[in-house]
Amino acid sequence: MTPAVSKVEVVAPGSIIGIVGGGQLGRMLAVAAARLGYKCHIFDPHEHPCAADVAEAFTRGAFDDRAALERFAGQVDVATYEFENLPAEPLTALGPKLRPGVRSLAVAQDRAEEKSFIESTGGRVAPWRSVASLGEVQAAVGELKLPLVLKTRRYGYDGKGQAWIRTWQDVAAAWDAIGREPAIAEAGIEFTAEFSVLLARAPGEAGCVFWDVPENVHEDGILRRSIVPASPAVLGQAEPAQAMALHIAEALDHIGVLTVEFFATPSGPLVNEIAPRVHNSGHWTIEGAVTSQFEQHVRAICGLPLGSSDRTGASVTMDNLIGDEASRWPELGAEPGARLHLYGKGEARPGRKMGHVTRVVH
Repeated sequence: MTPAVSKVEVVAPGSIIGIVGGGQLGRMLAVAAARLGYKCHIFDPHEHPCAADVAEAFTRGAFDDRAALERFAGQVDVATYEFENLPAEPLTALGPKLRPGVRSLAVAQDRAEEKSFIESTGGRVAPWRSVASLGEVQAAVGELKLPLVLKTRRYGYDGKGQAWIRTWQDVAAAWDAIGREPAIAEAGIEFTAEFSVLLARAPGEAGCVFWDVPENVHEDGILRRSIVPASPAVLGQAEPAQAMALHIAEALDHIGVLTVEFFATPSGPLVNEIAPRVHNSGHWTIEGAVTSQFEQHVRAICGLPLGSSDRTGASVTMDNLIGDEASRWPELGAEPGARLHLYGKGEARPGRKMGHVTRVVH
């Protein structure tokens, strides 16, 4: 029996949802919210964030501008965030309107705190050490052995802020490569696949739902493809992974969608990292599930009943469109069965997620 989240007042359709962050996740949240009758207000420092194109209102403000966030709080009925690289303290200005709360954000945005927290919930992670100097990196190499990877404690995503150490000669160069920032040193592990657990946890008696576990394929640290159903190697570890993810959500008292990324290893699932939000590996749910991760997040933060997470087809694949791959839109738009999503992000820089395409096989 899943413990119920503390009961919150229902936010009825017609109300305004504030979204901190104006990227593609905020855009897809706003589209899902509109289907349920909500209006969205985007808060972002950029001049033309793509989420603002589909929202009722837009406030341009710095993420650390507490006064601007307080004004924003007065204009919305409930608030959420679309990514975790945000200063947590200023968001306390949103008070109880913010769902999930600042705790989920603070844990997820610091890799050392995240690893410690996961272990405190009974989750398994790769052996790791916190490092803040070249000497500590050298000591970590001695303890964890090679290969290992350095990851900055903050502001790392899509492979950024990471450097591998495969020989002793790599140590100084890897430390320089991450800018000599406080980091974690994490032992390299053998794994058969990467996958993620996505769950939505709602207040009151609504409880928690899981989607099918997607198997994820990465290139250069960026998600390229998610596949559902996953391979037998992943499916055999889905149940214990979901149990770990639920323990993490309960310990955070998390409201909304939570994503936990895993490695499938010979000894069972290992947690890689958590994201307290809707996630790229859940984009397949827009067409591939009865209730998408975006709609489910809106339902959860507004106190509505959660929808069904059942799959709509026999199999689903989601492919990211990176950089100028989005220029293939005429071809993809003409492909029978392909569902094209373009984010309206402007310049197609290398490594930038410009859209995705989903294919559901019935």
